[in-house]
Amino acid sequence: MTPAPDLRVEPPRFEHHREPIGIGERTPRLSWTTVTDLPDWLQRAYEIELCDADGAITYATGIVETGSSVLVPWPGVPLESRRRGGARVRVHGRDGSSSGWSPWAWVEAGLLEPGEWRAGAAAPPLELLGAPDGPAVHLRREFAVRASIARARLHVTAHGLYEVEINGSVVGDDVLAPGWTSYGHRLRYRTHDVTALLREGDNAIGATLADGWFRGRVGFEGGRTGVYGDRTALVAQLEVTYDDGTVLRVVTDERWRCARGAVTAASLYDGERFDARLTPAGWSRPGFDDAGWMPADVVAFDPALLVAPVGPAVRRVETLGPVAVLTGPAGETILDFGQNISGRLRIRVHGPAGHTVTLRHAEVLENGALALRPLRDAAARDAYTLRGAEGVEEWEPTFTVHGFRYAQVDDWPGDLGPDSVRAVVCHTDMRRTGRFTCSDAELTRLHENAVWSMRGNFVDLPTDCPQRDERLGWTGDIQVFAPTASFLYDCAGPLTSWLEDLAAEQEEYGTVPHYVPWVPLVFPVGPAAAWGDAAVIVPWTLYQRFGDLGLLAARYPSMTAWVDQVAGLAGERHLWDTGFQFGDWLDPAAPPDRPAKARTDSALVATAYHAWTAHLVAETAALLGRDEDAVRYAALAAAVREAFRDEYVTPAGRLTSDSQTAYALALSMNLLAKPEQRDRAGRRLAELAAFDDFRIATGFVGTPLVCDALADAGQLETAYRLLLQRDCPSWLYPVTMGATTIWERWDSLLPDGTVNPGDMTSFNHYALGAVADFLHRVVAGLAPAEPGYRRLRIAPRPGGDLTSAAAELDTPYGRAAVSWRLDDGVLTVTATVPANVVAEVDLPGLAPVEVGSGTHTFATAR
Repeated sequence: MTPAPDLRVEPPRFEHHREPIGIGERTPRLSWTTVTDLPDWLQRAYEIELCDADGAITYATGIVETGSSVLVPWPGVPLESRRRGGARVRVHGRDGSSSGWSPWAWVEAGLLEPGEWRAGAAAPPLELLGAPDGPAVHLRREFAVRASIARARLHVTAHGLYEVEINGSVVGDDVLAPGWTSYGHRLRYRTHDVTALLREGDNAIGATLADGWFRGRVGFEGGRTGVYGDRTALVAQLEVTYDDGTVLRVVTDERWRCARGAVTAASLYDGERFDARLTPAGWSRPGFDDAGWMPADVVAFDPALLVAPVGPAVRRVETLGPVAVLTGPAGETILDFGQNISGRLRIRVHGPAGHTVTLRHAEVLENGALALRPLRDAAARDAYTLRGAEGVEEWEPTFTVHGFRYAQVDDWPGDLGPDSVRAVVCHTDMRRTGRFTCSDAELTRLHENAVWSMRGNFVDLPTDCPQRDERLGWTGDIQVFAPTASFLYDCAGPLTSWLEDLAAEQEEYGTVPHYVPWVPLVFPVGPAAAWGDAAVIVPWTLYQRFGDLGLLAARYPSMTAWVDQVAGLAGERHLWDTGFQFGDWLDPAAPPDRPAKARTDSALVATAYHAWTAHLVAETAALLGRDEDAVRYAALAAAVREAFRDEYVTPAGRLTSDSQTAYALALSMNLLAKPEQRDRAGRRLAELAAFDDFRIATGFVGTPLVCDALADAGQLETAYRLLLQRDCPSWLYPVTMGATTIWERWDSLLPDGTVNPGDMTSFNHYALGAVADFLHRVVAGLAPAEPGYRRLRIAPRPGGDLTSAAAELDTPYGRAAVSWRLDDGVLTVTATVPANVVAEVDLPGLAPVEVGSGTHTFATAR
C-alpha cells in the first residue's frame, strides 16, 4: 500500500486528556485528526495498532470499515495499572486514498484499584497547623536509590494544597494542586514522571502543605472553615522501577517528619505571608538535619475516593508586565497590568533582612485608588519579608490566587524597576480552540473579554468570580456559558470532572445544589430553575460540541433525577410555581441590593426550563436506546409546554410577563404552539427592544437567548441593534468603560466611574458573556449541524454596520473556519471544512448547498 503524499494522520488522542499519563480509564477511547488537501475527503475505514512500552506491537485491528474517527472504542485488552503503551492510526478514504501510519501517541494508566495504594495520609501535628488559613507545613523523608533506574512515578494528592520537591527540584508545574473537588466523594491524584529527578544514592522528597479549600475559609458572608476536615495531610506514593523489574516504594507514613517553614499564613481569599528568613535551607535535599522536626501522624483516609484526573491542572499560563505605574491619591504606588486576570504577582527585590513588601490586589480603581469594597471580606494581600541576600530575591506566592488588574505595592525598598513585578496568569491549562474577530473593534474586544473571563473563572472548576470571598462553582453561570466555553477552549475534561461532583452532591442532598462543590452557607440546599437545570443542559451541550455520547450515558441518572424531582414539584398542573427561585437574576431593572427582583415572573422561567430539560432528557433517552424513557419524557415535555401556554400565553401570542426574557424563553425553548403565536411573540420581543431604546433588559436567564430569539423570529436587525448598543445597559457599555473582562452587572461600574453600590459587584463574571456563542454561530456563521461538528453549518447573517467577521474552531475533526466581508453590496464568504466532515452552506440570496472538505468561496448580492 502506497500512502497518498498529501494525506496524513496526527497522533491519536485518548479520551479528553491533554496529558495522558496516570489516567483512570482502562479502555480509553481514541480520536484522531486527518490532514489533507484532497478535496471532499471522507474516511472509509481505519486501522489501529497498539504497542507496549518497548514498542512491540501488541494488537492490530486490521481494516475497520467506518467513517468514525472521534472517541472510537479502545480496540485492545484493557489497560492495567501503571501500564504504558502506544497507539497509532492509519486511514483509508472513500476515494481510494490511504495514509501512512500516524506517529505513536503514548498513554499510561494510573493506579486503578484502591488496594494498590500503599500510602497512608501523613498529617502534620495539630500544633504546627494553627488556625485555619494559617502557616504552611513542610514534610520530608530521605531514601536511597540504587543504580539502573528504568522509570519513576510519583502518585500524589493531599487534604489541602501541596507542592512537592525531590532533591530540591519542584515536581511538575501544577498550581493549587490537587484542585477542588467534592472531597467527601472524590479526591483527585496526579501522576508525575520523576525519573530525571532521582539519582543513585541518597535522595529526599519533601512537600509543603497549606489549608486551601479543604481546611481554609470558603464562601461568602463569613464563609466556612474546616468544611472537609480539621487536618491537612499528604498522600504520596513514589514508585521507582529498576531495570530488573524490582520496585522501590516510598510512601507517606509515620517516618515522614514535619516543621513549619517560611509561609506563615496562606489563604485563598486573604493572600499569603512569606518570611524568607524562616526558610530551612536545603530541607528537600538529602543530608538535611531534621532532628528537631516532628513526626507526622498517619490519619484515616479512604483510597476508594481517589480518582485520576480527566482534564489538565491549573498552571501558570503566561506573565504580564505592567503597562503603567500610577500614583494613588495618598501617594501609593499602583501598577496597572492592562488586563483583569486570575493569578498572582512575581517579584524580584533587593533589600535588608526583615524588610516586608506588601502587595494588594483589585480589579478596578475608584477615585484613583484601589477599589477594595467589591472584594468584601477577601483581603487579597500578599506580603514578603526579605531574607537580606546579597543578590536579588525572587518570590511568587504558592497557595493563593487573586482576581486583579491593579496591584498596590507598599514599602518597596529602593527603586521599582521595569522588571521588578510581573503578573502571573493562572488557570486550568486548557487548549484554546476557538477565535472570533470582526470589523467592529469594540465587539471584537467584547469577545476577548469573554475569553479572559473564562480564563479567570476556570481555576480548576467553573466559578462565578476569581476575586472576592466567593469563587464558587455556581451552576447557573456555567449552564448559560457552556456553549461559549465549549467553543473557546477544549473544556470537556474539566467540565466532565465538575459534572461528576454535581452528580455526587445531587445524590447526597437529593437535589442539584446552587453551586458545586456544595458548602453550607447562607443558602439552604434546594432546587432552583436555570441553576439546577445545569445537570441536564451542560451534559447536553458537551455532547453537541464534542460528540461524546458516553458522557451523556454517564450523566443520564443525574439528568433524569433532576427532571423527575422538578416534575414532582410541579405536580399534576405541570407548573413549577412554588419554592425559592433566582429567576432572571440581575435583570438590569433590579435594584442593586435585590438582584432577583426581575421583570419576568420566576414561575414562568422555572416552568419554561422544566419543559426544555424534559425535552432534552427525552432526546437523550432516544440516543441511548432507552425507548420507553424517551416516550415518557417526551410526553412530560409536551404536557409542561401545554401547561405553560395555558398559564402564561394568550391566544394571540402575548405573554403574561411582558419582558424580553419571557419572549426569549418562549421562542428559544419552543413553547409556542402556533406559527401565528411565534410570529406575534417575535414582533413583541422586537417592540420591547425598541421601547427600551435597544438597550438590554435581560438578566442571566434571558441574555444568552435574546439575540437568537430575535434572529430566528426574523428580527435580525433588532438583534444587531441590541448587540451593538453602547449605552448602559448593553454588552458594549463595559467595553466603552475600559472593561477587559465581562462584568457581573451591566453597570458594575457606573458612568461616572464609581463602583455600583450593590454588595455583589464583580468585574470578572462570564455569564453575561454567553452572547459570544451568538457571535460564533450567527454573526460569523460557524455552528455544528451534528454533534461534535461531524457536519458543519455555515450560515453567517451579517447585520448592523459590520463589514466583516470571522471565526475559526479546532473541531474534533480539525480546523474549521468561516470569514465574510461586505464590499459594495456583495457578500463574499470563505469557508474551510476539515477532512472527514461535510458542511451545509446557507447564505442569504443563495440556495443551500452541501460541500465537503477543503476551502470554498461564495459570493452573493446583499
